Amino acid sequence: MSQNPDRSDPLNIAGSLIADKYRIDHAVGEGGFSVVYRAEHVIWKQPVAVKCFTLLGGAPAEQREQLLQAFIQEGKLMTELSSRSAAIVQARDIGTFNAPDGQWLPYMVLEWLDGRPLDRVLFDETGEGAPPRDLRATMALLESAAIALDLVHSRNIAHRDIKPANLFVIGQPRDASTFVKVLDFGIAKVMADHAAAATALAQTGKDITAFTPSYGAPEQFSRTHGATGPWTDVFAMALIMIEVMLGGAPALQGDDYLQLAVASRDPSRRPTPRTLGLTVSDEVEAVFAKALAVAPADRFPTMGRFWSALHRAVFPEDPAWALSAGGGSLAPPSGAPSPRASAPRLPSSPRISLQAQTAPTMAAPSTAPGPPPALTSQPVAVAGSSAAGDAAAPRSKGPLFFGGVALALAAGGAITWSLLRGAAPAEEASRSAPVATASATAAAPAASATAAAAALPERRTECPAGMVLVPGGKFFMGSDEPEFKLWQPAHKVTIDTFCIDVHEVTAGDYKACSDKGECKRPPAAPDFPNTSGAPAAAHQKTLTALAEQCTFGKPELAKHPINCLPWSLANAYCEVHGKRLPTEAEWEYAARGSDGRKFPWGDKPGDQTFMNACGTECTAWEKARGLTPSERMYEADDGFPGTAPVGSFPNGRTRFGADDVVGNVWEWTADWFETYKDEEQVNPKGAPAGDRKAIRGGAYNGGFALWLNPAFRYHQLATASAPGIGFRCAARL
Repeated sequence: MSQNPDRSDPLNIAGSLIADKYRIDHAVGEGGFSVVYRAEHVIWKQPVAVKCFTLLGGAPAEQREQLLQAFIQEGKLMTELSSRSAAIVQARDIGTFNAPDGQWLPYMVLEWLDGRPLDRVLFDETGEGAPPRDLRATMALLESAAIALDLVHSRNIAHRDIKPANLFVIGQPRDASTFVKVLDFGIAKVMADHAAAATALAQTGKDITAFTPSYGAPEQFSRTHGATGPWTDVFAMALIMIEVMLGGAPALQGDDYLQLAVASRDPSRRPTPRTLGLTVSDEVEAVFAKALAVAPADRFPTMGRFWSALHRAVFPEDPAWALSAGGGSLAPPSGAPSPRASAPRLPSSPRISLQAQTAPTMAAPSTAPGPPPALTSQPVAVAGSSAAGDAAAPRSKGPLFFGGVALALAAGGAITWSLLRGAAPAEEASRSAPVATASATAAAPAASATAAAAALPERRTECPAGMVLVPGGKFFMGSDEPEFKLWQPAHKVTIDTFCIDVHEVTAGDYKACSDKGECKRPPAAPDFPNTSGAPAAAHQKTLTALAEQCTFGKPELAKHPINCLPWSLANAYCEVHGKRLPTEAEWEYAARGSDGRKFPWGDKPGDQTFMNACGTECTAWEKARGLTPSERMYEADDGFPGTAPVGSFPNGRTRFGADDVVGNVWEWTADWFETYKDEEQVNPKGAPAGDRKAIRGGAYNGGFALWLNPAFRYHQLATASAPGIGFRCAARL
């Protein structure tokens, strides 16, 4: 790459030595929240990219440590992902420095990439008069990115800002050796999650979104469509593929945010290939129609599902491109056609291997915004996550919006300590992502009717010991009361008969399972997100104090509910015992039945004799450990500053005979969290995937009367563990 000494230096740091090893050369891109510099690692004598996050330069001193820790986590995520796929940019270091004007700046060191972002490639090709690519050539170009995204989706991580500027093309775009890398995993998460970002955004005067509207899925414009997740990336990739086939013309048409929102969500005109004038087969049009469906549940749940369906549509003569029934890898036989074979590619190009199953692990949050004007109009070698993240957009394709701040939903003004402690997550609709991903498994090949019938277990007519029968019926799930948006709207649901545990699973029961080698030991201390904005040291102090209330392995707490365990361990326990976690609908129906009662026990509010919630005992325990006191549910002492032995509050028993559905611990459910739809449903389940699981019932530290309503619902990261979250199991008859 040729050097350009006249390139601008927005931060006036060219020639500086950062961290005693990165000598800053020149800026290669500047965007709404960062400036990217080419630098040299003075020890290894190799080029690197240094991305300086100017949006956070004005962060208050007391928030800087928290911001740095957030960047460390995102850098760790990017490093882990890039170690699994060469098609994900590598993060190599992270730190902070003070610019010459005194501005405090966090930075991330990334691998240096010689090439151009896809939006620049399309712009240059248009100027050169190159013909648009057909579908096979488009698939060949984007194949490596699709594989990388499916790898990420298999771990329930979503990018949420897939766009041409975040797809970096290495090599000649139409050459056999071209390779595309995905940039900017996790960057906008930090921007969206911290008040410092909100303050800086307000100073910019720009509209606030956590995605690029030109590639936004309906759920990104409005949470009424559901949660974001891997399916959001599928929507964006489908738009990008159409844009490539159109020679650079965007698939979503609109001059401003509102017009793009309408175009993304208009059910009467989906931006499919045929709608935009491209000639494709019926099968290909159907695949794109599914990928671009308005409702997330109607889309392919992962990139692997989308890519596999495209292969089947483009190569119908080759069934080997289909994913295996168990969601295994896609490995065509020798000589099978591939998009690389149809484009000007080397015959030895690697075949796709897409892992279709997903796992309930932490999701990567929303990433960065759209690209601002470039520092130069000439093609340049751009560092990983530089031009693609937020720099060098060569042409206008509708409005661009920078930064991102998740909207918080407040219940009655504030929900503080109990959320901070992990009894419930931060109230943010944007990360229900769902969030969050349920396994996207394909249906196994059908066996013969005789074999299937022979394999069916004998149908039970009564519940196993320790469970109560919940006869099937209808009820209105949720609530229309205006105090809390997440339980709206009330909608009719039909539930089949099922069984549910009388009690929350106890620490003693879980230890017995662990002692047999059937269940994994839970963490010794809680681990949940710092959503309060408290300094890192204060959050660690809270986690240390709350470890006292984790119940596993403490004989005196054997009859207390097991807690401090992530969703995966709760789910595994139920499966070991031939059960499963209840769906949200089952949990709520078991708690209230069909008669519309406001509380599990009836319509009259309860007191400290009905539940284990936060009373004076809770305040005393917190003050003794130097913690900020929680809101109190009642001005009385219920006898338990932490969890209580299960069944200690018979006044709170449900009509079906289940204890402690309100208070003691929140309970994991089977469902990935999503907002409700105003439609009648039968045995509904949550989102098909996500990063947050729905939790129900409130905990010992609950201080808000809203939590006593069985309709009340929250969500928490599936990977989180907290003393305020446990579970009970359910089973079908």
